[in-house]
Amino acid sequence: MIIAGVDEVGRGCLAGPVVAAAVIIDKPINALNDSKKLSKKKREKLFFEIMNNSLSVGIGIKWNDHIDSYNIKISTEAAMIDAIKALNVKPDKVLVDGFPLQIDIVNEGIIKGDQKFEEIMAASIIAKVTRDELMRSFHYIYPEYDFISNSGYGTKKHLIALEKHSYTPIHRKTFKPISTIIRNEHNN
Repeated sequence: MIIAGVDEVGRGCLAGPVVAAAVIIDKPINALNDSKKLSKKKREKLFFEIMNNSLSVGIGIKWNDHIDSYNIKISTEAAMIDAIKALNVKPDKVLVDGFPLQIDIVNEGIIKGDQKFEEIMAASIIAKVTRDELMRSFHYIYPEYDFISNSGYGTKKHLIALEKHSYTPIHRKTFKPISTIIRNEHNN
């Protein structure tokens, strides 16, 4: 049976996309874990091991404009479905971190699946490293927001930059405090 694991990264960010990955592992990979429990260096090392030891890897990305148009839940599910569709091998079953998806493949939503199943752990790592690299590139365009360190999450430095410089084209306009900034700018 071919099993794919699916996970996403970036739901709670103020800027940038939500990124999902789907992974079908081909060979055992040592030291897999939930991406949040691994150091940056360990995640990056495992990223290459996963890429080299998987039958297939798919990525799905939904940018901030999609998130603002629909909502984070719909965008997250769409990114996960895109990641599954991007696999070059159709799995027999998909293990999803969180809740099941509306797809034509047998799938199971598993709460905290990224702590229980290697396929989901691998997907978690691929999604995290991919998203971090995207946000690192935006750091060079918008250095004042410190995306290289916070990946778009609402850290103190990021929030101060929003107050001082307003928002960028990659910020999620429906998320607070950006929605508040927009409302205040329109009222002035």
